[in-house]
Amino acid sequence: MPATFVWKGRSPTGEILAGEYVTENKQELISHLRKRKIIVTSLREKSKDINIRFSFKKRITVKDMGVFTRQFSTMINAGLPMVQCLNILSAQADKPHFKKIISTVTSDVEGGSTLAEALAKHPIFTQLYVNMVEAGEAGGILDLILNRLAVYLEKAEALQRKVKSAMTYPTVVAVVAISATVFMLMFIIPTFAKMFSDFGGELPLPTKIVLGVSNFLRGQWYILLLVVGGAIFAFKRFRATEMGKEKIDRLALRVPVLGMVIRKAAIARFTRTLGTLISSGVPILAGLDITARTAGNKVVEKAIYATRESISQGETIAEPLRQCGVFPPMVTQMIGVGEQTGALDEMLDKIANFYDSEVDTAVEQLTSIIEPVMIVLMGVLVGGMLIAMYLPMFKLITVISG
Repeated sequence: MPATFVWKGRSPTGEILAGEYVTENKQELISHLRKRKIIVTSLREKSKDINIRFSFKKRITVKDMGVFTRQFSTMINAGLPMVQCLNILSAQADKPHFKKIISTVTSDVEGGSTLAEALAKHPIFTQLYVNMVEAGEAGGILDLILNRLAVYLEKAEALQRKVKSAMTYPTVVAVVAISATVFMLMFIIPTFAKMFSDFGGELPLPTKIVLGVSNFLRGQWYILLLVVGGAIFAFKRFRATEMGKEKIDRLALRVPVLGMVIRKAAIARFTRTLGTLISSGVPILAGLDITARTAGNKVVEKAIYATRESISQGETIAEPLRQCGVFPPMVTQMIGVGEQTGALDEMLDKIANFYDSEVDTAVEQLTSIIEPVMIVLMGVLVGGMLIAMYLPMFKLITVISG
């Protein structure tokens, strides 16, 4: 689990610096500070204070970050001083928490910190964001870097929205189907049960099964609730482990149709992130490290770390990606060509654009397949129960007419 560390240190000029940093590994923070030539004097994990007010904060979304970055880029490009830009952005922020963060960043910049140093103190600005801003400040192209960040965030938000839309429809249909089934079992079926008890005689097996499920739900519903709650808890605990997350993510990639959406989204995210970092002047090893942390899938993350190891030993990017089995041959071949021609960032951007449109197509296919499947499942569930309830009536009519 990521933790927030509070650090203090001295710069090469003797200036006292302090800040907060979110990471899963304390060693990563130490390495980060050493790269900035900061001598660490104090380092501790921030205590996790419980505050009821936090639950009422409006979450700062990717869309909010994209709007902020786009406006910041436009104002910097227009020649406005950085502090004035930040003051304007703080004044027009509609979320109080975000407004407070921008105000704090403004104060730090006014106090002599670089923009990257000021942003690094706040977890909402990711390592990718901070590294790109740092590269932009160092190269004197902050407006260009912010524009690239804005494009990246806008496309990341669009990709996120597509994947969510792919999951929304089946989820809603499944909830409706389960709710309708439970309602029938708890309130409709008992009416039939009373009628059958008056008939007497042997009931058909399907009718017995439906009545048994209905009686269980009405009498021991809490057992089902405990089982479902226990299963969800066990799943979350398993997924919290490294092995569990990798197995679940690997299984997700193999699910028919949905796995294809997840795979294409992961490829689009990887290529977009790495291409944006490389084109912004971030070193390739640092770029791969950041990209791995934002991969969103443990299998892809391991493949990226293997690629990083390969490059650090003087080998290519494409080969480890080819070996992991996640990336299609076309992707690895295009990356290989990009390496050979020295246009890796452009090639990654082309792959990302291609897979953005592929995600659209995959989402449409998923929706078109799931719709009839869910309708059939609902029909089987509801229709099966109705048939089971009417079977004794058919039997009774046969007996009477015979």
